[in-house]
Parts: sequence; structure tokens; C-alpha cells
Amino acid sequence: MEIFVDADACPKVIKEVLYKTVQRRKIVMTLVADQYLKVPVSEYIRTIQVPSGIDSADEKIVELVTSGDLVITADIPLADQVVSKGGFAINPRGELYTEQNIKERLAIRDMMADMRSCGLELGGPPVFNQKNREKFINQLDRFLTKVLNK
Repeated sequence: MEIFVDADACPKVIKEVLYKTVQRRKIVMTLVADQYLKVPVSEYIRTIQVPSGIDSADEKIVELVTSGDLVITADIPLADQVVSKGGFAINPRGELYTEQNIKERLAIRDMMADMRSCGLELGGPPVFNQKNREKFINQLDRFLTKVLNK
């Protein structure tokens, strides 16, 4: 199993959690972004810089991900593609996307986008906070414990 990170929009605090986790658990992680990323020197941490573009990092992640891999992303369409390939995704707020829930999340996302395009002001997500960080850490730990103990 490898972890891929949609690193352009991933909060710094989540990346820091991931750096420590992959070191401790000895899991390879690849951060994909359209900008230079400064990461700790580690045999478990890699970066890929893709050309600038709306979905260039997403496309690279989908190209590389295989069944059983984990992707960290807040992008629901990317999570859908990952799950379709047999992978898993966790968003930075700690929600695990699986075959059982991704289509519902995608439908809700699309409905909200349609409502915004009709002029409704729905606001954005709440500010990322300590509780979100803790939920992410707990979800990541549960997922890795389950997968690595098989």
C-alpha cells in the first residue's frame, strides 16, 4: 500500500501528521502538486511536481494509484476515481470515502454545485480546526491499523 496526497490543497497541519505517520509506520507516501513542495528528507516521502493546470495533480494521482492505495484529498471527484480503481480516500477532515459512500457524496457535491450555479449563496465549508485535525488522525490510524494488520 502507498499513500498519495493531493498536496496543492492539503492543509499544512495534515501534511505534518502524515510525515510523522509514514516515518513511524514505514509506508511510502507521494505528495503530488503543481508547485514545489518542501518536505522532510525521508526514504518514505516522495514528491511529484506536475505542470500547472486545473486537474493535473488529480490526473497524475489517478494514473499512479492502484487497488488498496490510500489517497488524501478533499476533492470528491478525485476520491470517486480512486475508489473506482479499488483504492480508498480520506479527506483532511477525517471522512473515509469507500465504495459504500462515495456515490452519495458525489451526488451531494454535484447538487450543491448546481444550486450555486443557479445563484444560491450557500457559503463554504467551516474553517479547518483542531477537531478536524483530531478526526483525521483518528480515521487515518483506524484505517492503517485495519489495513496493515490483515
